Amino acid sequence: MTQFLPPNLLALFAPRDPIPFLPPVDKLPHEKKNRGYTGVGDFLSFFEDPKDTPPPTRVETREERLERRRREKAEQVAYKLEQEIAVWDPHGIATATGDPFKTLFVARINYDTSESKLRREFEVYGAIKKFPPPLCFSSLRCEEGSWEVRSVMIWNSMSIRNCIYVLSIHVHLTIQKAILKLHSAYLPRLTKRLFF
Repeated sequence: MTQFLPPNLLALFAPRDPIPFLPPVDKLPHEKKNRGYTGVGDFLSFFEDPKDTPPPTRVETREERLERRRREKAEQVAYKLEQEIAVWDPHGIATATGDPFKTLFVARINYDTSESKLRREFEVYGAIKKFPPPLCFSSLRCEEGSWEVRSVMIWNSMSIRNCIYVLSIHVHLTIQKAILKLHSAYLPRLTKRLFF
């Protein structure tokens, strides 16, 4: 199509002049003459004498560092435990409940729960010695409507064991019943009759 254009327009489509060739400024790598490889004998004077070299310092490995830290921590714990045992007086603790085998900690009790309600619930399992004041830990925020931890002291340790056994079975059955109620649509009719 362009060959039919007039000469003044055809000049617009003419190619440019070729790039002029210039000789390279430096020789090409294969044309250069390089010095051959020489030994290191000429440079030995720059090195230090092996007799004057100090012995290398030994750096502990990762395993040795972990073992050292573990050993130091164990020593600190042992020292701290030794100090605490030296100053510990079991008879001087005012908040102690007494025999730990006769003490039961009950958690997640509402603040509105009175001592008479707790007494009514736990006198079934044995005679109650006392109800120490509620425990409030610094990590827990004691707010209205939240839960508290109470301890119940019973005279007999066997009563405590029976109480724990019965309460754990009761909690387990309550959870199982809740699960069965959730999945009651998928259970056969006989299972529904047994559990509900």
